[in-house]
Amino acid sequence: MKNSFARITTAVSLALIFVGLAGIALSAGASKAAKTSPTATAPATPVRTVMLIKIDAPITPVVAEYIIKSIDAAAKENAEAIVIQLNTPGGLVDSTNEIIMKMMASTVPTVVYVAPSGGRAASAGVFITLAANIAAMAPTTHIGAASPVQMQGQMDKTMAKKVTNDLAAMIRGIAEKRGRNAKWAEEAVRKAVSITETEALKNKVIDIIAPDVASLLKQIDGRTVDVVLGKKTLKTADASVQEHVMGFRYKLLGIISNPNIAYILMILGFYGLYFELSNPGAIFPGVAGAILLILAFYALQTLPINYAGLMLIILAILLFVAEAFITSHGVLGVGGVVAMLFGSLMLIDSPEPSLRISWTVILPVVATSALLFIVTVTVAVRAHRGRVDTGKEGLIGMQAVARTDIGADGQVHLRGENWNARSDMPIAKGEKVTVVAVEGLTLKIKRSG
Repeated sequence: MKNSFARITTAVSLALIFVGLAGIALSAGASKAAKTSPTATAPATPVRTVMLIKIDAPITPVVAEYIIKSIDAAAKENAEAIVIQLNTPGGLVDSTNEIIMKMMASTVPTVVYVAPSGGRAASAGVFITLAANIAAMAPTTHIGAASPVQMQGQMDKTMAKKVTNDLAAMIRGIAEKRGRNAKWAEEAVRKAVSITETEALKNKVIDIIAPDVASLLKQIDGRTVDVVLGKKTLKTADASVQEHVMGFRYKLLGIISNPNIAYILMILGFYGLYFELSNPGAIFPGVAGAILLILAFYALQTLPINYAGLMLIILAILLFVAEAFITSHGVLGVGGVVAMLFGSLMLIDSPEPSLRISWTVILPVVATSALLFIVTVTVAVRAHRGRVDTGKEGLIGMQAVARTDIGADGQVHLRGENWNARSDMPIAKGEKVTVVAVEGLTLKIKRSG
């Protein structure tokens, strides 16, 4: 019986092994046939894509990072080109330099399209437009006045001349590299000239005028441009446009990098820290204040900040606090208002209106700050110095009525209760008395008035 079972088991095992080997052989044969079959389907032709990004803001480190990352993404996706739709009042030199270096080293053709209608490429925007492989503008747009903002703010004449010469040489080199009007480019820096799209096309500052992106792609189709790896012929007529939208991170950083928002965040941060120090253990004001200050300082380091302005704002807050403790007849408070006003005006030192703090923000903040600090601190100090009305100390100075004749001992009626009392001078029953001290459970009193 055991021998029969063993034979059956062996036979079944051999059968399974045979079936397995046969399956492997058939699978291999099918795979080989599929590879060698003349009727195998050819791989589909990849769809050409053009990446589109839209910039409608000053050129700041946040915008520069967004453009650079977008160019990298276009290269990774083997895009036919990247179109930067640009509408900017200008921006910072360092950020502009980073963008230009990336565009010059890009393996993907770059197209800068000044749009929509009514838009402009001013200041730093001129540099970026001229650095593109193809420069285009929409109808009723303009370009010019190439004077990007310096991080150090206002400069003396010698330094200003050096910077102007440096920027003039830089933009002339860019224009020559891209085969554009170098003379006009230099005048845009030295003389702040500005021209319309038709004048720009006539003067060979740009290559194309296009009413929209679709028309732009049709016009640049077939053009050959120089990229870092050599020449490339654009095939964009039927390309699919893929917009690379600015993500939440960039949008948030862009919002807080606004000079007005950064200024308000800084003031609110100072408020939070002050209230935390005034009320230890509150926790929330301190945490919120610290977060707001960090966000403000992040934004300020992307802007042309003047540290004298920052110090004046800190001085103003200290003067507001001192006004509540020192009798200055309003001198400290007025000094705080003046210091905060001038500090706010000096904080962002930039010739660009888009990078300055608005008067409509400064005046309400200064007035509110002065009122808030002076009123809050004054109330707190008065409350601290006021008479205590709880516990033993709160009984001192209160009025009572003698229930008995009082000398070395007796009783008074106070707050609806009877208290043991004593007095250095005899007091008759029914007289009004004043508590002058608390000795254990006995009140020391004197005759009122």
